[in-house]
Amino acid sequence: MNRRKVEPLIQARPLWGSNGMAFGPDGRLYVAQFLAGQISAVDLATGDIEVVVPPDGPLHAPDDLAFDTDGAMYVTDLVPGRVWRRDPAGDFVLVTDEITAPNGIACVGTRVFANEMIPGGRLLELYPAGDEPTLLTADLAMGNAMQLGPDGQLYYPHMLTGEVFRIPLDGGEPELVAADVPDPVAVRFDRGGALLILSRGASGIVTRVDLTGTGDRSAIVSELNALDNAAFDADNRMFVSSYAHGGVAELAADGRTRQIVPRGLGGPFGVTIDLGGGIHVADHYRLTQPADQPGEDVTTTQLLNFVHGVAADGDLLHATSQYGHVRTYDRRSGTVRTRAHGLNRPLGIAVRADGTLVVAESGAGRVIAIDHDDQVSVLAEGLGRPVDVAVDADQRCYISDEQLAAVYRVEDGVPGLLADGLGTPQGITVNDGTVFVVETTHRRLLAIDLATGDVEIEADSLPVASAAGLTRPEPDLFIPPGLPGIPRPFAGIAATADGSLIIAANGDGSVLRVNPEETTP
Repeated sequence: MNRRKVEPLIQARPLWGSNGMAFGPDGRLYVAQFLAGQISAVDLATGDIEVVVPPDGPLHAPDDLAFDTDGAMYVTDLVPGRVWRRDPAGDFVLVTDEITAPNGIACVGTRVFANEMIPGGRLLELYPAGDEPTLLTADLAMGNAMQLGPDGQLYYPHMLTGEVFRIPLDGGEPELVAADVPDPVAVRFDRGGALLILSRGASGIVTRVDLTGTGDRSAIVSELNALDNAAFDADNRMFVSSYAHGGVAELAADGRTRQIVPRGLGGPFGVTIDLGGGIHVADHYRLTQPADQPGEDVTTTQLLNFVHGVAADGDLLHATSQYGHVRTYDRRSGTVRTRAHGLNRPLGIAVRADGTLVVAESGAGRVIAIDHDDQVSVLAEGLGRPVDVAVDADQRCYISDEQLAAVYRVEDGVPGLLADGLGTPQGITVNDGTVFVVETTHRRLLAIDLATGDVEIEADSLPVASAAGLTRPEPDLFIPPGLPGIPRPFAGIAATADGSLIIAANGDGSVLRVNPEETTP
């Protein structure tokens, strides 16, 4: 049987997200990968990457790491609320699970400190032997990456209030070091003892503060955005990570950058095509497009947290979040409008000709409509776990249901079965009398002929992933007190005007073009 030709439109990611970083005893840069659930080591001389803690290990959502003077690595496992110790032989011991959303971690000799990334969070000293943690201070406005300063005190950010504090290692009254810092996400010291504060926003700012004299500030501004963490090598070179782009880059004092590990996608999730043929991808922390510049795969359209399904409508990009929101981003004005909130894991989204949004509310087992006035109504219910929706030229709605392993068409509010017995169907689109669906368990693209009901395999061996294929228990979607956890996989699909199909290949972070032309087996 012939198959369609498949080619990469956006290349596979070399590093699946990059969050906390620290140099290990072997001189390599160790990178915690929150979305991937793994830790990798990067050889900065060659760019080679080795996965040292795979996703089938004990970690679910590693966000930061640090090494003590004995060579042990400590890791904050954010979503399940755990801190781990990995000894030089590679064996893990649980340090504590009595912590909520642990993020920043620092080692001072063999002492270990961690903080919580929640409003009203704590800063704690932890004890590998299992002793009760010691509270240094509370009421952190979302803590994050922290480090010992040259004065022997621990420096840490308040992400929500734009402040940096310091505190003695044995506790005491926190002292404000810097206020009005833009989106502080990490506090780091270079080899000369200078304080540098990374900003997580779209501006790519690193704020340098003079602690020894006047307290003057200066800013390093680069084209890098969504910064997450930094580490300095023995030559005082600064390397930075990005929670949205992944990769590792060297950042110079004048803002110039050198990419050591190329950036890539953190998902991808949903994909859509606008009227001009532009391709838009929902990538968890941002909306993206394939880049038109040499040497770049992806252009960030907008940093927009937790985008998973996406549908284009003129200058508007409608997006869902598995954490309950439907939002509309206006590319012309740059504004974002919330269309619905409090939904139960909305995923796929489509737009009718009249502008009505159609949304698969996966956790509620139903499909809803959102009108121009943001009024929500139910189009179909009693489903299992609907993942994606599509609308044909006659404005009829099609649904993929990964729990019921089926594809439906809604007629008069009733889902009618088109195909069943599928393997975790997710992304769905309709084009020229055919429904195309991504069958993630079997990693195939299926075509359902609406005239005959025949189901054909259009492409196979696709690098897509499904929840059914995970080798570890699913991390929680939410973290108490209701903060976002780890999103569920979603392999979206969209059809172009020439009959090509675009697939969000979340298994390796690529975006694929499936051409209309067939290729021989």
